[in-house]
Amino acid sequence: MNFRVLLVCMGNICRSPTAEAVLRHYIRNHRLGDKVEVDSAGTHGYHVGEAPDARTQRAARARGYDLSQLRARKVARQDLDYFDLILAMDRTNLDNLQRMASLEQQGKIRLFMDYAKNFEDDEVPDPYYGLGYGFDLVLDMVEDGAQGIVDELLSRLR
Repeated sequence: MNFRVLLVCMGNICRSPTAEAVLRHYIRNHRLGDKVEVDSAGTHGYHVGEAPDARTQRAARARGYDLSQLRARKVARQDLDYFDLILAMDRTNLDNLQRMASLEQQGKIRLFMDYAKNFEDDEVPDPYYGLGYGFDLVLDMVEDGAQGIVDELLSRLR
C-alpha cells in the first residue's frame, strides 16, 4: 500500500519544502520509504521552478536536511485526487485548498500542526519576511509535526 502526503504553504520555498525534507528523513529512518510518498507545493505560483529560500536551506542544512534538489511548484487540481493526506502549514492555505477541493476531497485536507505533540500552535508561521530566527522555529515545529505524522503512519501501515 502506498500512502501519499502533500505539504502545502503559500510559495513552496520555506515551510512546505522544509516539511517535505524533514518528513522524508523521518520516513527513511523508520523504513517507510517504500510505503510513503511525500511532496510539497504552494497555493500560489510566485516561485515556480525556484529552489527553496537560501535562509531556509541554510537552517535546514545546519540540522542535516538537504533541500537543494527541491523546486517550487503550485498545487494542481489533480493533486487533490492523487494525495491521500494534504497538510496546510496555516489556515490561509487550508482555506485556499478547501476552496479548490470537491466535497469528497475535503476530508483529506488538514493542518500540518494537527500532528504536533509539543506545540500548541495550529499554524507554522511564515518566516519569509521575518528576521532570521523564524527559520529555526519553523524547523522545531516541522520536526514535531513530522514525528506525529510518522507515528500515525506507523500505526496505519504496519
